[in-house]
Amino acid sequence: MNRVAMMIPGLDRIGGAERQAMLLAKGLQKRSWTVSVVALSGTGGTAADELRDSGVAFVSLGMRKGLADPRGWIRLNRWLWRERPDVVHAHLPHAAWMARWSRLLARVPVVIDTLHSANTGGAGRRFGYRCSRWLADQVTAVSHAAAASHLKAKMMSADGLTVVPNGIDAENWQPDAETRTAMRRGLGIEDEFLWLSVGRLDAVKDFPTLLRAMARMPERARLAVLGDGPLHDKLTQLTACLGLERRVRFAGFEPDVARWMQAADGFVLSSLTEGLPMVLLEAGACGLPSVATNVGGTPQIIVDGETGWLTPPGDAEALAATMQQPMRMSLERRCAMGENARRRVAQHFSLDPAIDRWEQLYMKLLARSGDRAMRRAARATLIQQRLISERMRSANLGLVAGLSASTRSTDVN
Repeated sequence: MNRVAMMIPGLDRIGGAERQAMLLAKGLQKRSWTVSVVALSGTGGTAADELRDSGVAFVSLGMRKGLADPRGWIRLNRWLWRERPDVVHAHLPHAAWMARWSRLLARVPVVIDTLHSANTGGAGRRFGYRCSRWLADQVTAVSHAAAASHLKAKMMSADGLTVVPNGIDAENWQPDAETRTAMRRGLGIEDEFLWLSVGRLDAVKDFPTLLRAMARMPERARLAVLGDGPLHDKLTQLTACLGLERRVRFAGFEPDVARWMQAADGFVLSSLTEGLPMVLLEAGACGLPSVATNVGGTPQIIVDGETGWLTPPGDAEALAATMQQPMRMSLERRCAMGENARRRVAQHFSLDPAIDRWEQLYMKLLARSGDRAMRRAARATLIQQRLISERMRSANLGLVAGLSASTRSTDVN
């Protein structure tokens, strides 16, 4: 039975990369892989419990000082020697570097890491990828945009990089009329148009531009934002300054995002950069037309004018104008666009085909790893045979020399 370890910085805060890693872990477990999820820090919270309930082992290295914490490296190498996974699949930079450098001390047949964003980060991140790229068997990217940006930054070579898109279980994300009615009643929404946005409240999601766009929207537009983060206070202050307290709700972290998507009329994403946004896949599966900034892998999900709309990043006026398009549509046209979105997600981003692609990649790399091991063994055998031959030759030369000396001695006598 093959063993795979998913490495992730942590599961205490769940974003797109964390959700994808968990989906892959649980999906592979169902296919008879022995799966572990290794977090660099944190306890994993309810996500760890969810994994354990699915038969996936969860372990935290308990690191408190980032990569500078030696205890984490020691715990990881002890775990690798004890569990001996066939594949270590890392998600996000810190986990990728841990997985790569651990090969110097522990035998790991295959190491893969996945790029979840088109953002290449600062000089430190770029240097970290460049100096360790020889330790990875394969790097994957969730979108062509993520792959292109990292290639341009020379963080990896083209022959060691491939695109493997995210996948979701569309059966867990679909429209539900009863939930919609109950949620909207609870929120006090009747004929208003409810926009939903989901994401961590930090700079890359560019919520200030979304709020400024809302200030330009008709009075009946409402916005619910799910997520938490360091910019919460500044965003609530900006909401007050724009006079949007009555129309914008910051709902904080929400474990059940599906019911909010089922209640909404449209989904909006104002990010400055993305990989392949899981939230757009989930919104599409729920039959929601989306408005999103034209960044990263977003155009792989949204077909402009068919399943949603694309708009330039950082432009509040353009975002507001684009958001008004579905608001002017008839309910029938908007529902038809939502059906297009759901159909596209089902056809191109379903979970089972995604897991198929991962299994094929794992097995290909394991076979190649086996070939390398066989070549190393063959080289070792050849070297050993040469040494034996040389020893035998030396012994034979010694024997001949000894016989010659003995003969000369007899002749003298």
